[in-house]
Amino acid sequence: MQYFYRRAFLAFVLLLIVDALIACFCIYQSYPTSSLMPREKRAAHWHFAALTDGPDGAASTVRIHDTGQQSLSFDFKLSKTITYPWASVALLIDDADGKPAPGDMSKYSTVTFLAKCEPANSLIFNITTVDERDTGPGEKLTTLPAMTFFSCNEKGTPVSLDLTRLAIPEWWYEVAHVDIARRSYKLDRVVQLEFGASEYSSRELVSHVEISHLTLHGRDERYLVVLAAVLVIGWSAYGIWFFWAQSLALIAKLESRLKKDLSLVAYRQLTVESFEDEEVVSILRFIATHYADPGLDLDGVAAGTGANRNKINDVLKTKLGMTFTSYLTKLRLTEAIRLLTDKASATVAEIAYSVGYADSSYFNKLFKEAYGCSPKEFRSLASRLKTPSDHHPESGGSVTRRS
Repeated sequence: MQYFYRRAFLAFVLLLIVDALIACFCIYQSYPTSSLMPREKRAAHWHFAALTDGPDGAASTVRIHDTGQQSLSFDFKLSKTITYPWASVALLIDDADGKPAPGDMSKYSTVTFLAKCEPANSLIFNITTVDERDTGPGEKLTTLPAMTFFSCNEKGTPVSLDLTRLAIPEWWYEVAHVDIARRSYKLDRVVQLEFGASEYSSRELVSHVEISHLTLHGRDERYLVVLAAVLVIGWSAYGIWFFWAQSLALIAKLESRLKKDLSLVAYRQLTVESFEDEEVVSILRFIATHYADPGLDLDGVAAGTGANRNKINDVLKTKLGMTFTSYLTKLRLTEAIRLLTDKASATVAEIAYSVGYADSSYFNKLFKEAYGCSPKEFRSLASRLKTPSDHHPESGGSVTRRS
């Protein structure tokens, strides 16, 4: 059993390590991130583009500073010539060939970045998606903007925005002729991300903006489901293996102990060995035929055989290598094993009493100490064991008492 428990412990530790590694992987994958600035290799391809109100007849300007794709740095100045001037810089999503193509950002729910503005400002973040509800086959794509405000200052402001709760501007409903009650959008076909001036930005004043550490964050529940499934399957398999292997180990242990204990039955000893000393024969026979007496002790054996206590102990030590108490216990438990196997209708208490134990709790304690399982557990395993009567020298399979 010690070998089994060592194996079970090693398997337990190995399963914990494997589960921890799988958990780390699944939890990491369940929170996908994509750095747009600086751009990771696996992130979407994009390029900068300046957008102003020039087509509307105004004179707002935007100048983008070259930083590669490490950050976005630009200056803008809003014109006073129209009521609602605008100027911004867009990150236009490209395909692998560098051509404009909508990107799938549906697995992301948050965008974070560091924003620096000089002077301090209130700007707009806008995400433009393709609205497939108003775009038929072969028609020009209908885009849908969703935006929100964020603040920044000269020192730099960390910004975190919820991509799923952006607002669709009122003017879009008028331009697109769409019912204002429809306020939903999807992130599976994103055309561009945009940073620009808001209605609260100063007019005719050059403002400088730097956007860095632009990162998309999401939540993918599928990996958590996979993790839960792996944990359930793994620990269920371990539990099944543990009880199956424990049962086999216990059966092997019981068979080993039964083979050893059955050889100690008095009749087997008397038939295998021819004792010339009649006193020895008398002592062993008396114990073998009176072991079921709950009151049997050394004094009783001495009275029944005429031998003194020391002689009885010497015989048991010399011939069997056991004390009186341990030998008597072996006889009783060996017979109890036969009864547990052969008499399915008998209760454990009845069997305990029939082999010399008036206290079934004490019987249970001795049985578990000897065989590593309770009498009830042994009975459930008995069908997988060779029955004790198969090993017993008597055809009846038991030690019968003689008067």
